[in-house]
Amino acid sequence: MKIAFIGGGNMASALIAGLANKLTAGANIHVADPNADALTRLHQQFGVTTASGADAAVSSADVIVLAVKPQSMREVAAQLLPLIDPAKQPLIVSIAAGIRGADLSRWLGGYGAIVRCMPNTPALIGMGITGMAATAGVSAAQKKAADDILRAVGPTVWLDDESQIDAVTAVSGSGPAYVFYFIEAMQQAALDMGLNAEQGRQLALATFAGASQLAVQSSEPVSLLRERVTSKGGTTYAALTSMEQSGVKSAIITAMKAAAHRGKEMGDELGSAN
Repeated sequence: MKIAFIGGGNMASALIAGLANKLTAGANIHVADPNADALTRLHQQFGVTTASGADAAVSSADVIVLAVKPQSMREVAAQLLPLIDPAKQPLIVSIAAGIRGADLSRWLGGYGAIVRCMPNTPALIGMGITGMAATAGVSAAQKKAADDILRAVGPTVWLDDESQIDAVTAVSGSGPAYVFYFIEAMQQAALDMGLNAEQGRQLALATFAGASQLAVQSSEPVSLLRERVTSKGGTTYAALTSMEQSGVKSAIITAMKAAAHRGKEMGDELGSAN
């Protein structure tokens, strides 16, 4: 499989690390990015070919991964349009937040083979998860190719309706930030209660990592796992009662709905012009 990346930033680098010499040879991966340092690093690490912008090498790709900022996507699509070989019908994979498949298709002259993806930053250590939605013009083989590419950095979740990407963005795309926010609060509480910064960091990180893995490996619902830690009248009960009284759960749900709403707004804003 020949894969071209438009954009060589962190997420593209994570994908390339998972793909090069595994799913395909490094020499079969082409990266276009104006950042010369990023290109040099990717070439040295993985043996990919590089260019400062979208070029003729993109035309020979089976899959073109668009890994650019949402605000740049329309300009990138204009550069890409003359390079897409209609006879070859390459798959376009977009990992840009807020860019709807219909808008990207319009910018590409009505091109129909597009998969829209929402990965998250744990992909940088091969532990991401990606929500994916395919347009009607994507073949079964192309859908498998997109799945293989994104599975290089973690599991995938396919959606029946692209509009669900906004919910995926709120849950997992933005989700790592919520986790980091909670860890920050745990570390601050540790300091307030007399532990030093390193002790608080170790305790908070190990607790989060351990509890997450326990939930992953257990077949039981997380609510039951929570109940098992919570003895009536005990320390955990006191903490959770305080959180409930402060409306922590409802605040988290409201915040995630705000993220989903903003995702829809971004789609409206970025796709509004022709």
